[in-house]
Amino acid sequence: MWAVRAAVRPGTWLSRVVRGCRAPRAAPPLPPRPERALAAFRGGPRGPEGRGAAEPGPRADGGKGRAGEEKEEDEEPEDEEEKEEALLRRDPLLPAGTQRVCLVHPEVKCGPGKPQGSRAEWQVAEARALVHTLDGWSVVETMVVPTKTPDRKLIFGKETLEHLTEKIRGSKEITAVFLNVERMATPTKKELEAAWGMRVFDRFTVVLHIFRGNARTREARLQVALAELPLLRSHLKNNGAPLDGRGRGSRYIMGSGESFLQVQQRLLKDKEAKIRRALERLRRKRLLLGRQRRRREFPVISVLGYTNCGKTTLIKALTGDAAVQPRDQLFATLDVTAHAGSLPSRLTVIYMDTIGFLSQLPHSLIESFSATLEDVAHSDLLVHVRDVSHPDTEQQKASVLSALRGLRLPAALLDSMVEVHNKVDLVPGHSPVGPHAVAVSALLGLGLEELKAKLEDAVLRATGRRALTLRVQLAGAQLSWLHREATVQALDVMPEAGVADVKVIISNSAYGKFRKLFPE
Repeated sequence: MWAVRAAVRPGTWLSRVVRGCRAPRAAPPLPPRPERALAAFRGGPRGPEGRGAAEPGPRADGGKGRAGEEKEEDEEPEDEEEKEEALLRRDPLLPAGTQRVCLVHPEVKCGPGKPQGSRAEWQVAEARALVHTLDGWSVVETMVVPTKTPDRKLIFGKETLEHLTEKIRGSKEITAVFLNVERMATPTKKELEAAWGMRVFDRFTVVLHIFRGNARTREARLQVALAELPLLRSHLKNNGAPLDGRGRGSRYIMGSGESFLQVQQRLLKDKEAKIRRALERLRRKRLLLGRQRRRREFPVISVLGYTNCGKTTLIKALTGDAAVQPRDQLFATLDVTAHAGSLPSRLTVIYMDTIGFLSQLPHSLIESFSATLEDVAHSDLLVHVRDVSHPDTEQQKASVLSALRGLRLPAALLDSMVEVHNKVDLVPGHSPVGPHAVAVSALLGLGLEELKAKLEDAVLRATGRRALTLRVQLAGAQLSWLHREATVQALDVMPEAGVADVKVIISNSAYGKFRKLFPE
């Protein structure tokens, strides 16, 4: 999606000018630039859908494939793309134009439906932010309505519903109602719309509409289309069944033996199968690129967190990527994107910017994006970004951790996760607790050096890399090999002795060759 430009400049290799000493056999190459590493990580100039398209860059092997090396799959044929575009053509979920919304929040005072650890005003603030994410939509009235029966068909008791109906119908400003529940059943929606005389929306519909608008790549758009299918099925079931007036759907189409409802259900089933096949093609491509990445051994750090916690701002601060443009908006990041950066040791890593999480996010939405979230499972390190200035920060953390557990991630990956307390400039005196927590302000650049050091330590442990200090001969093949196969952190040349002290990071795959060339 975005071209990568890292702010790390190649450092000088020699600590001082060497005069009169014999040079190594081969001039040491420059360290890999992050943008070149990213091009190699993506498998060439064209990035896969969902990674963001990089500007053309050199392949890691100089453009020549090696024997037996897996190559990236060819681009999808044009007819396949056209078929996928046809799958993505659907009616709008929400009305276009300006909407003045009444936000109705059912507050459960007790019982199993009562939210744990979160207050009604924080939930209302998040719901208001969802509405304001929609172009031309504004909240003109907010009602927090107590209820003891959130699982009832109409959610509220009879008297409460009558009072609510009177207030909504009596307002000339209100044009739509946002009921802050995860999802309404279609009969509930129809009865409330009939009672209030206007359209009524739940969180599922609003979030799905935001997802539609923010999905940029084919993969993200297909995943949103997949998430919409349960909504289409419920509408079909409740609106299309009573075709003969008795709810039996006995009208048959052109002697096919199928009722209209059955035809529509079959078409939806066919559409789901086509979407899943298209997503599987993209998933295979991503797995192929993942194998290529692991062969090139670029460590991957997945940055995740609650929506609008500052993930993208943090990645921009860590990489210096000017093309990254954070937005103060819920679900601004919907496509997983890759950005290259360097750690203090000059080790190049890939930061993955992932979709944000949300409390009461419908399971079908998470399930639809499971293919994208596979990138998280294949990471070397997870970074959980938290907005510690938010009053509901602890509940947001619980929502993210619950979603991650639902992805069945490896225990070692979860245990090593680094927790970043972002926006500490808004919380004077904040001090993080725990060995894996770091306080930063991504916007102001506070705490970034400490964070980079912690990330480097965690990446070295997770990938089995070794940090070593060696003394090597200037005249032999050792120095050239280190520059070619390892990450050189520092080089101190002693020309009189014909040696150099080198600090390097050796990967697991190169360690066997290293031991042959550098016997103990």
